[in-house]
Amino acid sequence: MITLVLGGARSGKSEVGERLLAALPEPRTFVGTWVVDALDLDMVERVAGHQRRRPQDWAVVEVEDGDLAAALAAIEGSALVDGLGTWVAQIAGFAVDGAELAAVLGRRAGSTVVVSEEVGLGVHPESEAGRRFRDELGRVNRALADVADEVLLVIAGRTLRL
Repeated sequence: MITLVLGGARSGKSEVGERLLAALPEPRTFVGTWVVDALDLDMVERVAGHQRRRPQDWAVVEVEDGDLAAALAAIEGSALVDGLGTWVAQIAGFAVDGAELAAVLGRRAGSTVVVSEEVGLGVHPESEAGRRFRDELGRVNRALADVADEVLLVIAGRTLRL
């Protein structure tokens, strides 16, 4: 089972993903895609908030090399990926392979919840890099929505099934 949870900034998408994972069979693994810079105090606090919410018995895998597909292929049981936006952002030129990720998700024996930012409803980026990021994340979201069993959109803490 693949569930894609989309939402904007501070929409509550991570909490929805956490609740979904908590309801799935053990073992449960949280897959983080953000490499935290200790000097970025805002991100350090955001990550700490996520950590405080998670049950202690969940395994944690941090994808620091950008190879999310390989990390997911190695995980047994249920997994939560949070999130695709930070994964795309850490890859040089935003050159990710959404089709490969979708294929790996389709082969996993365990259920996977994937959290991602919905980028099609936001402000039009001013920079070329911002537009490339938005476009690439939009393509990855679409590739995963194509293989997902369920797609949810979180807006202001409310969850809509798409």
